[in-house]
Amino acid sequence: MTRLDSVDLAGFRVRDGEKWGSVADGVLPAWIADMDFPVAPAVREAVLHRVDTDLGYPSGYDESDGGPLGRTFGDRMRRRFGFAADPTHVRTFTDINQAMQVALHLGTKTGDPVVLHSPACPPFTDVLVKLGRPPRPVPVVHRDGDWQLDLDRVADEVRAGARALFLVNPHNPTGRVFRRAELEALAELAVAHDLLVISDEVHADLVFDGHRHIPFASLSADAAAHTVTLTSGSKAFNLGGARCAVAHIGVPRLREAVDAHRGILFGQVGILAMTALKAAWTSGDGWLDGVREVIARNRLRVHQELPEGVVRHLPEATFLSWLDCRPLGLGHDPASFFTEHARVMLFRGGDFGPEGLGHVRLNFATTPDILDEVLRRMREAVARVLSQH
Repeated sequence: MTRLDSVDLAGFRVRDGEKWGSVADGVLPAWIADMDFPVAPAVREAVLHRVDTDLGYPSGYDESDGGPLGRTFGDRMRRRFGFAADPTHVRTFTDINQAMQVALHLGTKTGDPVVLHSPACPPFTDVLVKLGRPPRPVPVVHRDGDWQLDLDRVADEVRAGARALFLVNPHNPTGRVFRRAELEALAELAVAHDLLVISDEVHADLVFDGHRHIPFASLSADAAAHTVTLTSGSKAFNLGGARCAVAHIGVPRLREAVDAHRGILFGQVGILAMTALKAAWTSGDGWLDGVREVIARNRLRVHQELPEGVVRHLPEATFLSWLDCRPLGLGHDPASFFTEHARVMLFRGGDFGPEGLGHVRLNFATTPDILDEVLRRMREAVARVLSQH
């Protein structure tokens, strides 16, 4: 297997994807949630085999029984998370955003408020606003050494008329893995108030030792009947550009509506994308184990080597660190400071909502050498500025 911790920096400079292709010369990107590791061998082999075999019209795309990925998804959920997902409830989409849009469009009405935890990934709040589903953000607050959910605030929003809950678990950007008791409290609310729960679990394969991902739909039959579970290979297998995601739709009326609208609101996912995701989920776990080892070490590296004064917390999952730079006095947009003074591009915290002002998100899914250079540049930039005051 290609070593995941020793990739030549020069090789990244020829990449034309959004992560590396959108930065100026000399700037190191650590912002968008793409990893810097080579494609999993199983994925590469499967895609090349498909190219060499047949790129004609695909067969077996009837999704009434779960389609080409139903059984693959069901087997993976049972094997990794103990979730007896019904393969016939699986439907394919191009990505998490499209699946979310379709679920909201068909499962709620214009004007229906949607609860989500903040800080929230920018595309999700954008979708809610554009669809006319007013977002009702409930902050995840760091208190007593842990990120805590405000369950009472969620309940207040539901009683005030929210009709859906958008759950991101593990949470992006904080890296929090929700506990069973928290999920059960949310499920109780969902069942009692007939909420649609859209659970984005795309980071589930990237939970660190000592924590456990619990699929929301696995809590009970009642919870499953209110839940759409979304996932893909975009994070754990770095397949964002392949454009293939699945939705396990436990809500019968919504599943029927999705089937009735296929070809009207959305079409079929391409055969290469499906081939890539199926190969990742069936034969890519060895590669994934290697990735998890590298990012587990990198997580500690970030925690230890960040500039003095940056408030950091070890994420329980994901390859993203949510960093509070307010003690440094860099203003509301420290990402701009690091781009200008450290030549490091980080994700602006303010894009995640008001709670993100003064924060940045750092992607540490890269080689140790590149990560060390990112952290060195950040430390030196902060030291230079502080020495001038």
